[in-house]
Amino acid sequence: MSANQKKGTGNQRSFLKDIARQAMREHGLLPDFSPEVLKELSSIDGSLDITDKPERDLRQLLWCSIDNDDSLDLDQLTVAEKTPDGIIKIYVAVADVESLVKKGSAIDDHARQNTTSIYTDGEIFPMLPQQLSNDLTSLNYEKDRSVMIAEMTIDADGRVKSSDIYRALVCNHAKLAYNSVADWLEAKGPMPDAVAKVKGLDANIKLQDQVAQLLRKNRHEVGALDFETIHARSIFDEDMIKYLEEDRKNRAKELIEDFMIAANGATVQYLKAKGLLSFRRIVRSPQRWERIVEVVSSKYNYKLPSKPDAKSLALFLYKQKKSDPIGFPDLSLTIIKLIGKGEYVVEFPGEKAIGHFGLAVRDYTHSTAPNRRYPDLITQRILKAALKGTTAPYKPEELTALANLCTEKEDDATKVERRVAKSAAALLLSSRIGQTFDAICTGAADKGTWVRIFNPPVEGKLIRGFKGIDVGNKLRVKLIRTDAKNGYIDFEHIN
Repeated sequence: MSANQKKGTGNQRSFLKDIARQAMREHGLLPDFSPEVLKELSSIDGSLDITDKPERDLRQLLWCSIDNDDSLDLDQLTVAEKTPDGIIKIYVAVADVESLVKKGSAIDDHARQNTTSIYTDGEIFPMLPQQLSNDLTSLNYEKDRSVMIAEMTIDADGRVKSSDIYRALVCNHAKLAYNSVADWLEAKGPMPDAVAKVKGLDANIKLQDQVAQLLRKNRHEVGALDFETIHARSIFDEDMIKYLEEDRKNRAKELIEDFMIAANGATVQYLKAKGLLSFRRIVRSPQRWERIVEVVSSKYNYKLPSKPDAKSLALFLYKQKKSDPIGFPDLSLTIIKLIGKGEYVVEFPGEKAIGHFGLAVRDYTHSTAPNRRYPDLITQRILKAALKGTTAPYKPEELTALANLCTEKEDDATKVERRVAKSAAALLLSSRIGQTFDAICTGAADKGTWVRIFNPPVEGKLIRGFKGIDVGNKLRVKLIRTDAKNGYIDFEHIN
């Protein structure tokens, strides 16, 4: 791109930052930390009160973090252990955020307002000040940290036979990244240097991978849905968008996902055993199941039951992924849109669990990312009170209000991220007006019909020729307008 071109289009990174901040404010989210938060932050030194130190010391275990290449807010570490009698245990260590972020503090008030970290191409808006989330409460390399442990015993079929929750001291012996670990596990690349430097870590990660595959196999057999969607982020050349990079699943991401699902289940089981209420993450039975049945029948010649059945849908998805891996992300997107969004609810002792349709589990929460998600911090506070035998930190009506708030704000955060992504995509596509693309319908309602093109992976509104188009339909569209300021990308259906 020439200097004159850059001058004409301006600083795109700065432009997207302005869009992100405007969108944050429009949705009632806080883009900046208040003077009260910064003052409170200055008084935190990160040292752990001697009376609050965990009893167990597990720093000798081969803990490692596996996250995105650029992640600094490390919420969890993992390790696996095979006992002399052949029993396999897995451990998930979760950052002890509660020790430094107290309920009712100014920092907590900010976190409760946003309820999540928000990641946009223009700017990242962390839920907690980076001095905490990237440092004092992050499970950083070679740093001793207080954590919450989920310890689970796994049988040969990938079932969690027993579990426990407790506090411990740990140390991260290797900061690893998804892509390089995945390439190594899939025999596509060398062993990462950080793995090679720690004696025995290579065998431990392979053991973790083995257990993760067993956990995944067991979940799919009981009906967990296996999706693969395409996410994209802007890659900049200086301050101009060069292209959109797709972020796909890999073996290392699956490893962490499987361990976190198991840890979240263990957390709920612990609270149930104590007779305590829990802050659940649920996905209800799909309201548009009839449309799922119709799409699967008409486009894939496969018959699903007339009533929602996760196990039958999981089997269909498994077969389609094997037979058409290239088209599977498009099918995944269609089914995800028709199933609907997740939400937070409070479950009281003795109540029948609503469950998580997509994961095919009854007992599920969010507890493994307290630096990034407020529901996880809420659950951590409940857990720590249970461990200490003290009064629960939240009253039932307070938790119910928080569940509604977290569901609402998660939706707001998603809208902000999508808003900035659309502006970024509009900038990238601005020179391609009049070009045609293959697309798939991702949304159809009274407020409009939406489609996603494949290359680049961008979503926009179908403003002409949308009659009769529904979620899952594939079509050919022409780009007719972009408006980066408002995040508009408009298409028309062509025959």
